[in-house]
Amino acid sequence: MPRFSANHVLTTLLRYPVVPVFYHAEAAYARRVVQACYEGGLRVFEFTNRGPQALGVFEQLMAFVRESCPEMLLGIGTIYTAAEAERFLAAGADFVVQPCLTAEVAEACARHQTPWLPGAMTVREVYEATQLGAAVVKIFPGNVLGPGFIKSLRGPMPTVPLMVTGGVEPTQASLREWFGAGVNVVGLGSQLFKNDDPAHLRQLVAQLLTFVPPQHA
Repeated sequence: MPRFSANHVLTTLLRYPVVPVFYHAEAAYARRVVQACYEGGLRVFEFTNRGPQALGVFEQLMAFVRESCPEMLLGIGTIYTAAEAERFLAAGADFVVQPCLTAEVAEACARHQTPWLPGAMTVREVYEATQLGAAVVKIFPGNVLGPGFIKSLRGPMPTVPLMVTGGVEPTQASLREWFGAGVNVVGLGSQLFKNDDPAHLRQLVAQLLTFVPPQHA
């Protein structure tokens, strides 16, 4: 059984809608990053499946989160196949994120009652994701589609929970532009981790949460 209900995951994601998107091959380094984000106030973290060490590091991170950051949701990203999803779900992933949309991953997440966040970049893909049971649809790549796409999408699809990854900067202006366009959640990758000092990261993420418009908090 999952650690948290799907409803709890979605509620937490919408309450803490700034999500680090991160990979590192060293578990000790990854633990420091997760802890700094937790101490800064974040409660959702996406670790990405981008290297041969990913599963082993994720397993160690999950053990660390359960002991030291109990309110943190730890999900896995960059998943393409059901087999990959099953491995990380067995390791305790609280949610599964894809850069694209595949029905087999949707089915794997449904079997485990775990929220599925597929990537989409067209109206058709967003609609298909909702039909297959997406908890949140990830608009990707955001730097290509831009806030204008979100605004246009909100006309015919005003209620679909949307997350954008790619093209989001850790600044007040960037967050306000994306949230103002209509996203519910933003994912922040490499730009969030330019400075590897945990104290700096902790301060930065705390500041970013203050930039989130109240209606999304």
